[in-house]
Amino acid sequence: MFKHTENFEEFFSHLAKSGQTWFNSLLRHVKHKPIDPNAYAFVDMYQKFFDNTKNYLDSQHNFYQEQIALWQSFFKLEHDHVAKEVAKSSDKRFADPEWEKNPFFAYLKQSYLNMSNYLVEFVAQSEMDEETKLRMKFFIRQYLDAISPTNFALTNPEVIKSVVDTGGMSLVEGMKNMVEDLKNGYIAMTDESHFAVGGNLCITAGKVVFKNDLIELIQYASATEKVHKIPLLIIPPCINKYYILDLQQSNSMVKYLVDQGYTVFLISWKSADKGIRNYQWKEYANLGVIKALEVVREISGEEKINTLGYCIGGIILTTACLLLKSRNLDWVNSMSHMTVMLDHEDPGDIKYFLDRDLMKLKDVQKHGGGIMSGRIISQTFSALRANELIWNYWINNYLLGKKPRPFDILFWNNDAVDLPVLVHSFLLNCFYVQNDLVKNKLVIDGVTMDLNQLDYPAYLFAAQKDHIVPWESAYKTTKYLKGDVRFVLGASGHTAGVVNPVSSNKRNYWVNPKLVDNPQDWFNKAKEVPGSWWKDFSDWLVHLSGGQIKAAKTMGSKTYVPLMDAPGEYVRARALSVIEAEAL
Repeated sequence: MFKHTENFEEFFSHLAKSGQTWFNSLLRHVKHKPIDPNAYAFVDMYQKFFDNTKNYLDSQHNFYQEQIALWQSFFKLEHDHVAKEVAKSSDKRFADPEWEKNPFFAYLKQSYLNMSNYLVEFVAQSEMDEETKLRMKFFIRQYLDAISPTNFALTNPEVIKSVVDTGGMSLVEGMKNMVEDLKNGYIAMTDESHFAVGGNLCITAGKVVFKNDLIELIQYASATEKVHKIPLLIIPPCINKYYILDLQQSNSMVKYLVDQGYTVFLISWKSADKGIRNYQWKEYANLGVIKALEVVREISGEEKINTLGYCIGGIILTTACLLLKSRNLDWVNSMSHMTVMLDHEDPGDIKYFLDRDLMKLKDVQKHGGGIMSGRIISQTFSALRANELIWNYWINNYLLGKKPRPFDILFWNNDAVDLPVLVHSFLLNCFYVQNDLVKNKLVIDGVTMDLNQLDYPAYLFAAQKDHIVPWESAYKTTKYLKGDVRFVLGASGHTAGVVNPVSSNKRNYWVNPKLVDNPQDWFNKAKEVPGSWWKDFSDWLVHLSGGQIKAAKTMGSKTYVPLMDAPGEYVRARALSVIEAEAL
């Protein structure tokens, strides 16, 4: 079809050189203008990349040749060949049959995939240091995900068919959905009309038995005539609502533990407001975990309490335990973690956002406080899996005009919690960036944290596909704890891995009592067990919970009289918008 292919090759060669010349000119222009330091960090990264990439022109030239071949196939209507190439991809975004059957969409898809592969491979083969290559690869993938032809109405065959079939009403409904989401400040991942906190979510019977400016402490009603003597205190993450552990009755971890005869207490964190905008990590440890332990000890009459921390709640629990150690207070009987990372040497893809977030927080810190919008934190986590947690709903809600299906976990995921800036920046800087905890450099409330002092029995759960706490990093905790440690690896991700009810008997988990230095070596010899890990945890915990006693008929005590029914007030508060949070 193209008789003068050499002319096209020359043309594209000139195009590639012009592109690099343009980019270098842009960089020189940017460096002589005032610029947001956050933006400059990325410009500088790209400058270093191109300065050290000798094969830039060769790679781009090869890419253009591939595009010529694909373009020739399209014009020759070699649809079977194009479709065959497209069919090799298992990308869920291109599930609609038209991406294979229709020559135009087949070409569009394969062209996009070729470009994606080219850019990713280009980065991989560059001569930059590994850290820069990984950062480049991550942000290029973010860009490629955003420009996928599936994300645009005129280049998505499913959207076009929907517009034709509905006479354009699908786009009208999509605009309505977008207006509603703009009003709420986030993309709806589920039909929220199906759920209500205290209605069909977090309805396990209990009482709020203590309340201060930071927490409400919930005691759950016993479901058995006899209960284990030593109670369990659960510390959920302070950047999410606690009810991920008490969703509906069929998938509530709290209800399962109560049904096994445990007396369960749980912290409900307050979403940050003006009253606690200046709180620091030490307040979360002292007024949160340690105060809750004090109350549980008084109500139960037990000297030592079993504890369970989830995600960041596990980090706060760990630091609180070390503060207790420094005060010679032996209040903790065991310490369990769910998807908790104490060693942040490799925190996963979240590390690519650290420079950006710390720069944003820098000015706020100078003023001595403020509130970090939970919406921003939630958006950051969603960006780690953009196709699943952003673009999927962009297409469904706005381009197709559909309501997302009801799903309790996604309702919880959108129910954000605001955090004091000082706590958020401390977490990012001292844990994620400096990794101070495992270096014995972390100081909280005047006490240097020393993990070697932790000699409690410990149960550590991690999730195999966790994109927030990589399981290999969670496994590293085993080498810092001095007590008897059991490590269990569950299937699925950060949230679905934890919420795995025994009643459904889904998924599986891996166990291996012999702990070794290398997590992969541990996994290679681990035994796969079908079903929920909750049963395994209960079987472990029962031996640390003392004998059985008659269950109390009432909750609380004379000192701590029940204040209200669970789920309390703090869990019902809605997160501030980004603008509202910045105003405080």
